Amino acid sequence: MTTTYAVLSEGLEKRFGQVHALRGLDLAVAEGTVCGMLGPNGAGKTTAVRLLTTLLAPDAGSARVAGHDVVREQDAVRRRIGVTGQSASVDVELTGRQNLRLFARLHGMRGATGRGRADELLDRFALSDAADRAAGTYSGGMRRRLDLAASLLTRPRVLFLDEPTTGLDPQSRNQIWSAVRDLAAEGTTVLLTTQYLEEADQLADGIVLIDQGRAAVTGTPAELKARIGSYAEVVVATEAALPQAAAVLDRLTGSEPHLDAARRTVGAVCPDPTLTLPRVVRELDAAAVPILDASLRPPTLDEVFLRLTGAANSRKELVT
Repeated sequence: MTTTYAVLSEGLEKRFGQVHALRGLDLAVAEGTVCGMLGPNGAGKTTAVRLLTTLLAPDAGSARVAGHDVVREQDAVRRRIGVTGQSASVDVELTGRQNLRLFARLHGMRGATGRGRADELLDRFALSDAADRAAGTYSGGMRRRLDLAASLLTRPRVLFLDEPTTGLDPQSRNQIWSAVRDLAAEGTTVLLTTQYLEEADQLADGIVLIDQGRAAVTGTPAELKARIGSYAEVVVATEAALPQAAAVLDRLTGSEPHLDAARRTVGAVCPDPTLTLPRVVRELDAAAVPILDASLRPPTLDEVFLRLTGAANSRKELVT
């Protein structure tokens, strides 16, 4: 069966003075899927979104969104996409209902059509009770839901979400996740940029790891995890035992261990499928390392990112 791509780019390049933001970015996002675009700050995620949504022109390369060229057919692209940026774009002095009706008019939806669509989205995003309050009185999560509702007024074929849950509390983040799942189930293609690896793991059908302006690695979450094997983690009894545990894991796995002094844990990626947990425990015991717990488990996307892109300094940027 032939795959139809909602987003397809080849060799996208973009410079800002001396900064080479994109260095030949290739993307292929199948229709009706959620694609998670991951990467540390400065990797090029937001630049890619701005190019694909026609807000910037590429210096080189090409891209098509919903079947239309982002340079030669900008109007056609804009009619078929929705965009939610990193910060809410709603007018805080208008009510939620007024915001959506205003956006509806800007999209050419007049009279009862625009009013009906606004009311439908207010209900869908659980904002009906607050619809006639000024948006400035909304919580951060409510504003993000209102912003997402505005991007869906025209029922876009492709929705771009640029770090939509940054700064939200867990409950508000879960509400956005639920909305994204519903949209994907209805056939909307979603391209999601995020610094929350759990978010990508929860939502994405496919993942693109962006490193220095390129697509360094692509695949499903399960495929990316399988590429690096398992993850060995040890909880030691004392902080002084961390270096000893790290030396044992370094020898057993051949990977650089990651130490967390606050949690008294040492972990390392284990590409060797023959390594077993009993062997890890025996080696730690032989080295007289006092341990409280040990595990050998599938890796998280955080560990996948660090291993596959070599972005050793990006952990703090990617995990909260």
